[in-house]
Amino acid sequence: MRKRTKRKTWALLDCVTHAITGASITHRDKLDKLRMMEYSALEAMTKGQGTIHDWRTLVDVLNLSETMARHNIGKDEVMPVCQKAQDALHQASERYQNTRKMGLSGEGIQAVRDLIAYADLQQSSISRSDFEKYIQKTKNYIKSHGDKVVEIV
Repeated sequence: MRKRTKRKTWALLDCVTHAITGASITHRDKLDKLRMMEYSALEAMTKGQGTIHDWRTLVDVLNLSETMARHNIGKDEVMPVCQKAQDALHQASERYQNTRKMGLSGEGIQAVRDLIAYADLQQSSISRSDFEKYIQKTKNYIKSHGDKVVEIV
């Protein structure tokens, strides 16, 4: 008689539910928490009370949106806005190095607002697994090439 094997069943993970969750679009409440953090960073920068952490939050939005645009998710619409936002954040970095106050110009505020709106559209139009994939690609790009915007020294 042949030896029979017993296959393990994983009680901690429901494979079907896990697959459906990964394939579904990211839930609105999780995206809303992310947006609140981004808009609060923008608000602090608008009032001239921004911190390095606020600047870093906005740079992360920029890098993620640009990575998604480079992979054809809103490429034609997002790339010009990314360039304007990048210039504005670069100017904010230079202003901080000179005056120790973090802030954005009027054009910079509008560019970052537009960037956050496009980022919301990008992130709500793809599945959660793709969203996580783009986050990882962005992290890998930053590790290999350095940040897109000049770091604050």
